[in-house]
Amino acid sequence: MKEIDPPTSKATRAADAAPHPLARLLALGRPAVMGVLNVTPDSFSDGGRFFDPERAVDHARALVADGADILDIGAESTRPYGGAVAVSAEEEMRRLEPILPAVVALGVPVSIDTMKAEVAAWALDAGAAIANDVWGLQHDRDMARVVAERSVPVIVMHNREAADPAIDIMAEIAAFFSRSLAIAKRAGIARSNIVLDPGIGFGKTPEQSILALSQLEALKSFDLPILVGASRKRFIDSVSPAPPDRRIGGSIASHLIAVAKGAAIVRVHDVAETVQALRVAAAIENAT
Repeated sequence: MKEIDPPTSKATRAADAAPHPLARLLALGRPAVMGVLNVTPDSFSDGGRFFDPERAVDHARALVADGADILDIGAESTRPYGGAVAVSAEEEMRRLEPILPAVVALGVPVSIDTMKAEVAAWALDAGAAIANDVWGLQHDRDMARVVAERSVPVIVMHNREAADPAIDIMAEIAAFFSRSLAIAKRAGIARSNIVLDPGIGFGKTPEQSILALSQLEALKSFDLPILVGASRKRFIDSVSPAPPDRRIGGSIASHLIAVAKGAAIVRVHDVAETVQALRVAAAIENAT
């Protein structure tokens, strides 16, 4: 007698075989836009405007309406220029608990921006689909295990404790990524689940951030998707002085160049403006 599948087994197998939402986005042939949602009181970019849960969820809805393909939610400031107040894993989760379910319910993939494996595990189990580690699996030794066990994509970002203007920043980024990829391989993270982020503004002088953007194509040698988050960063101020909320033009210019040099994802605060810029740039490039 032919064995009959349990009622849910075919659906379960189909779900397991289906590509991850991030893989589907990357297969569209256009850059994906990641919208930033900081639920912290000390963000460099928005000064805690969305620390209140209701305002945070409203902002997430606005980002999706503006065209965000992914939402990146973080509950601990990782201010790239110092001055951030470290918080416990318990505090991160307390900040996220009233917000994350509503953000996940919006229907776009949610990335959890944390350097703590405990927070990543909790958020991924609560519906987040991507881990975004600003220390590229090299800060919390359990992060790679958490990602591997859940078979989710991870964004591996380059970082340093402090900027050193004397170093070759591209060689430093490449060496860092090589270490992160070795950690990922040992943990059993599928290479197809890894995205690289050069960490614009993190552990870099403004000049090194500019250089990293100008030489982004060098990272193609890793044959992995690249994410660039240049939004409102200090290097823009070094070229054209302006406070963070007045750096939209510099942010858009940086991301258009990054996409031209191979970035598959851009992480931005100003989603509507970035989506418009990318669409217009694509229309001009594709005109015949």
